[in-house]
Amino acid sequence: MSLLDPFIFQVDQALRTIFAKAPTTRPMPGEGLPEGDLTDPERRHVAALMRVNHVGEVCAQALYAGQAFTAKDAGVRQALEQAAWEETEHLNWTERRIEELGGRQSLLNPLWYAGAWTMGAVAGRLGDPVSLGFLVETERQVEAHLDSHLSQLPPDDRRSQAIIDQMKADEVAHAETAIKLGANELPAPAKGVMKLVAKLMTTTAYRI
Repeated sequence: MSLLDPFIFQVDQALRTIFAKAPTTRPMPGEGLPEGDLTDPERRHVAALMRVNHVGEVCAQALYAGQAFTAKDAGVRQALEQAAWEETEHLNWTERRIEELGGRQSLLNPLWYAGAWTMGAVAGRLGDPVSLGFLVETERQVEAHLDSHLSQLPPDDRRSQAIIDQMKADEVAHAETAIKLGANELPAPAKGVMKLVAKLMTTTAYRI
C-alpha cells in the first residue's frame, strides 16, 4: 500500500460527504407519516433547523475521520469508523428532509468539514482516551442540541420529529460505546470551548 493511500482515502471521504448523496441501510424515520400542515414561516424554520442538523452530521463525519486517522488502537479506530457509518445515515435523512421542506444545505459545508477534521485529528493525537472523551462530550452536546430542536418543531411536524428522535438515540449509543472503550472525562474549560464553537456553528448554519 502506498504511503499516500491513507491521505487519498481522507480526501475521497471528504468529497463524498460534502458533494455525494449519502447512503443509508435503514429507512428514513417517519417517511410513512403524512406531511404536516405547516405555514410558510414554519416550513422555513424547520428547514433551517434541519440544515443545522445536516451541518452537524457533516462535522461528525469529519471528526470521526480525523480521529480514526490518528487513533493508535485498532479497536478504537474500528469503533470510530462504525459510528461514522451510522452518522452517514443521518446525513441521508437530514438531506432528504431539507429537500422535502424546500430548503438547502449550508453553503459553508467544505469549511465545516475542514475545521472539524482538524479538531478530530488533534484530539486523536492527544491519545485514544482523550479522543474518546472528546467524542463523548460531542455526543452529549449534540443530544442537548437535538432536544432543543424537538422543542422548536411545530406540533404537526411528526416527520421531522421522528428523524430527530432516531438521531438522538444513535448519538446516545455512540457516547456509551466511547465510555466503554475507556474515554477520559474532559476538563471543564475544554467543554466550554466546545460549546462556544458549537454555538458559532449552529447560529451561522441556520442562516448560511
